[in-house]
Amino acid sequence: MSISDKLDRVLTRAEEVRHLLATADGSQFGALSKELSELEPLVERVEALRAAIRARDEAEAMLGDPELRELAEDEYLAQKEAVPRLEREVRLMLLPKDSADERSAILEIRPAAGGDEAALFAAELFRAYQRYAEGRRWRFEVLEYDEGELGGVKGAVAEIAGTGVFARFKYESGVHRVQRVPATETQGRIHTSTVTVAIMPEAEEVDVQINDSDLRIDTYRASGAGGQHVNKTDSAVRITHIPTGTVVAMQEERSQHKNRAKAMKVLRARIYEAQRARLSEGRAADRKSQVGTGDRSERIRTYNFPQGRVTDHRIGLTLHKIDKVMLGDFDEIIDALTQEDEAARLAAEGE
Repeated sequence: MSISDKLDRVLTRAEEVRHLLATADGSQFGALSKELSELEPLVERVEALRAAIRARDEAEAMLGDPELRELAEDEYLAQKEAVPRLEREVRLMLLPKDSADERSAILEIRPAAGGDEAALFAAELFRAYQRYAEGRRWRFEVLEYDEGELGGVKGAVAEIAGTGVFARFKYESGVHRVQRVPATETQGRIHTSTVTVAIMPEAEEVDVQINDSDLRIDTYRASGAGGQHVNKTDSAVRITHIPTGTVVAMQEERSQHKNRAKAMKVLRARIYEAQRARLSEGRAADRKSQVGTGDRSERIRTYNFPQGRVTDHRIGLTLHKIDKVMLGDFDEIIDALTQEDEAARLAAEGE
């Protein structure tokens, strides 16, 4: 089907939905209203594109008239520039959307190689993401924060709630490498450490069916830094999903019920993400166009403190602004990754 035919179908469907809404009953009205609200931005861009094409063609036809040439030339050049931009916008809007993009997300950060230095950087990166989320007015709720020595973390989990969170954070999954001189290093040598980041779209109960009979729930006393409740009550919870072997432990809250609710939220997100990964693996086009959005074993970024640079290895982007990035300024990196992903998906659609 040609792009023109696709656009005709969009306009036709939007008109159909408008007519159906006029006579829709309560059960249909909500679904039709949602469909129309999703179609309208695309309809607006399609109409703008077709208006620009008409204006360009009309101005081009007037270029042969000596009296109108000067006036027509400006219009022709303006519309000639606008048409490709509008075409790209429309093609992007026609691409299949990731249904998880608009969702909230679960963030998990854990130190990998590097001991205390990895734990310290894991804590710093966790705070950087928190600042980024707060700067966009998203709610950042710490679900688990297993504090280690020297101010580092053994693992940290957070829920980032808001519209479009997953779309912005999904490129962060993978191995993040840090190169710097640790505070405990007496010889001034640069050490290399790594942390793993996992970003998962938050799952609703309707997304993942979990039967109580498939769960093994253990309670135990919390350990480590955490307040007066540590080692006094069996508030910590460990949930094992037997069919998949997925295990989530939670001890942040003093209440066993609150820890269980948080653990179920993370468990549901992990199972949902695993299901999404299996679906993605079965789509050759997705693999060709994907810009690293989920493989936790992939080294995606290096933070080099002595040289003040951050390098994203997937797209070869290097920024000399590590201080700003560690204060939560991730937009330039995320925008570049988004644009690269869009370009790859457009190219795959054209094959």
